[in-house]
Order: sequence, then C-alpha cells, then structure tokens
Amino acid sequence: MTLLPSYYYSPLLPTTPPKLRSPLHTPHRRSRSPLPFLLRCSSAASSEMAGSTGSTLYPSHRCKTLHLVRHAQGIHNVKGEKDYKAYLSPELFDAHLTPLGWEQVSNLRKHVHKCGLAKKIDLVITSPLLRTMQTAVGVFGGESYTDGINVPPLMVENAGNSNHLAISSLNCPRFVAVEKCRERLGVHPCDKRRSISDYRPLFPAIDFSLIRSDVDVLWKADVREKDEDLASRGMSFINWLWTREEKEIAIVTHSAFLSHTLSNFGKDCHPTIEAEICKSFANCELRSMVLVDRSMLGLDSSNYNYPGKIPQGLDLPSDVAQEKQPEKSHAN
Repeated sequence: MTLLPSYYYSPLLPTTPPKLRSPLHTPHRRSRSPLPFLLRCSSAASSEMAGSTGSTLYPSHRCKTLHLVRHAQGIHNVKGEKDYKAYLSPELFDAHLTPLGWEQVSNLRKHVHKCGLAKKIDLVITSPLLRTMQTAVGVFGGESYTDGINVPPLMVENAGNSNHLAISSLNCPRFVAVEKCRERLGVHPCDKRRSISDYRPLFPAIDFSLIRSDVDVLWKADVREKDEDLASRGMSFINWLWTREEKEIAIVTHSAFLSHTLSNFGKDCHPTIEAEICKSFANCELRSMVLVDRSMLGLDSSNYNYPGKIPQGLDLPSDVAQEKQPEKSHAN
C-alpha cells in the first residue's frame, strides 16, 4: 500500500464562517479479505529511484482518501503537559475536551464546511473514547439538535461534561466507533474507555456494533502497549479500511496512534514527503492522505469506467493496423 499527503488543516490557520452542507449518500459495507502490506511511494521500477522526484498514476477505484484528525485538547493534555505524572491520575479517566478544545472543534468545523470537505465525507470513523467522539461529532456532525426531529442526536446535551448543546445527525455521514484506532493501551487512565452501554445514551447515532465487548478488556492497568504493537495495530486498522466501500473517510483518533501508524509509510519517498506523512499532529489538526491499493487483490470495481465499443464496431488503432498490414502501409 501507498500513503501520500493530500491536504492539511492546522488549528492555527484562520477560519471563516461555515457554509451549509447538503445531504450525503453513505455506501453500504461489504466484507472482503484484508490486503497484504506493501509500502511504496512512487512508481519507480528499481530502488535506485527511491527518493527521486516523479509522478505516479493509479486507478481511482484502488484509492481511498483518508482525512486524519487528532482529537481536540483534552483535560489530560493540560494536566500532562504541566506534569507528566498526571497521566497516571484516575481523575483523568476517559478524558473529555476542555473549553479550549471545543473552540478548536468549532474552528475545524468551520474550515471543513468552507473548503467543501464536509460534503465529501462518506464515513466518519472514531476511536471509542470520549474526547475523540466529542471531536468527531463536533466537526463532522449536524447543527444543534432540536426536539421533534425524527432522527437520533449524535450527541446529547452536556455529554461528558461538555457543557455543549446536543448535536444533530441530520444530513450527516455515518459515524462508526472502532477499537483498532484507539490511543496506546494501558497504564494511563485517560486512555481507558467506559462501557459501551454508558456511551450509547450519550452518543445515540454513533454505531458501536463493531465493538465486541461492552467493558474495556484491552486496557491493562500495569501494561503499556509497546511501540511495535501499536504500529502493528495501526497497520491492521489500515488493512481493515479496505473492507469498506467508502472512498472518503474521516478518522478521528489520537497522537500516538497516528504517529506509530504513519511511521510505517514513506520510507522510499523523498525526505520532504516522508516528513509530511510522519510529522506529529497538533490537537484538532486535519491532514488528508491518499491510500493506494497496489496489491492487485482489491475487489472494488470503478463506478466511472466504461467499457466502450457499445454497439460493436471496427476500432483498430492506426499504429496497430500499420504493424499488421506493413505492405499496404508502404504501398500507400
């Protein structure tokens, strides 16, 4: 697989008021085999070309665009930057966003509407932790929820001590919670999730059906997930994305998960491109990447390709005709 930079949003960039979004069609899911890992950044035929400049061409149906977002500022970010030992505090269990974090969410929301990205997203995948779900619904969700609308809210009012109005799911893509894109597991209480049965009333329109266990069986109080295990989990998540039909996918996740997942990519790119792929994420930063399936195992067909020659007719190219009929060509 190949992962290449496509688009950036920094929370430090100025923003302007959002535009209204239109209803989105969300494709259905279907299952297929995970793809083997293949890391390339160019179409170079040999390793001698690694690091050189050049262009790459791929069939569009073998590509997905991933819009990667790190959650906005959480209470653990504030406490932990002042004192790293604070990450061990039980008071930071399943850390929620700070008021500043919600401002960051609002600014990113304005940005994705202004640039038109909000209308393109087919699916929003979120880590099942409070801060990521708050960020996901705040950025990619609907407007403020109003009673009487015949759709469940993405988030109820004041969910997770947010002091935030309810958020509607009207005219939104599908939201799915996925365990594979959680933050590094273990030891830090801020990275432990609540029971899914606790989340469902807070985020009624988020789909939690892919999470098998109601309680958090992955987080261990005395074992911190190793770098290599986190990177491996990240690649498992990337491979899983090929089981989805959606092409434009927003993924709201965490700093360490992004860092170690993206470290798997860019080794044969120009150093500038590798740096773009692998640099650390700020709170509520958006970075878009094009993910390419080069394994030849993808099952999706193009929605736009057209076979031609309908109805049937003679269509031999002139160069081929010259090769097949050299005597006639010379005679002319």
